[in-house]
Amino acid sequence: MPQVRKGKAVVQRVMGYMRKAITEFRMIENGDRIAVGVSGGKDSVALLVGLQQLRRFIGIEYEVVALTLDPGFGGQETDYSAIAALCAEYSIPYELRRTQIGKIVFDERKEKHPCSLCARLRRGALHDSAKELSCNKLALGHHFNDVVETFMLNLFKEGRIGCFAPVTYLSRKDLTMIRPLVFAPEKEISAAIRKNGLPVVKSICPADGATAREEMKSFLREREREDHGFTYRMFGALRRSGVDGWGYPESGLRNPEIDGKVRKTGLPAGSQTRTQL
Repeated sequence: MPQVRKGKAVVQRVMGYMRKAITEFRMIENGDRIAVGVSGGKDSVALLVGLQQLRRFIGIEYEVVALTLDPGFGGQETDYSAIAALCAEYSIPYELRRTQIGKIVFDERKEKHPCSLCARLRRGALHDSAKELSCNKLALGHHFNDVVETFMLNLFKEGRIGCFAPVTYLSRKDLTMIRPLVFAPEKEISAAIRKNGLPVVKSICPADGATAREEMKSFLREREREDHGFTYRMFGALRRSGVDGWGYPESGLRNPEIDGKVRKTGLPAGSQTRTQL
């Protein structure tokens, strides 16, 4: 049974958001073995601790494994000892894998816009590592603000309505990606990390803080100051659209093509997308 820090309701409010997402999108089932992608940032740390603590009362039997990929930015090995200690405290198996992703993206390819390639390489490595650890699900730390930012980036930059899905089945890997933090605002995750003294490992990515996503963050903050509730209305628009598995359970919004494929696999229809990778 996972340990509890004395005198602290560890990320309790964030766990409430997680429980709602897990229930509404049917993210976790009995017998699941879940690899949690832990970059060391606040979101992945809150996700890891929250998922482990939820096991005490959510009524679903599942296992949690922490998985960290070190990109090796600048040829350096990042120190993840604080994450290893946190996992030991909460009785979570921890796997750290060193990679050459940073070298490939920045030194060999010399990408002017490195984020896309880096993300693809990290996703592939995460998928393979999760399967090697005998996990059938991979949990990622995308939160409420990430959802809105991605929705708006797709709209403004690509001229399309869409977002990553709450649950995605990768047919070629036989692996399901879940995002339990999609209802949790970033500010509440930050507050939970501070109040509970949870460790964070700072990113040393050369492109950190200088991306299109950072520009969108700034845009949304400004809009929210001028028009309170703007961000939540954008989130509501995404959900009412029903695209990419975001429809409300009672709305009846479904993708017939996806539902047909999902029913053949025995997975819950209407709550997830199916991706060939």
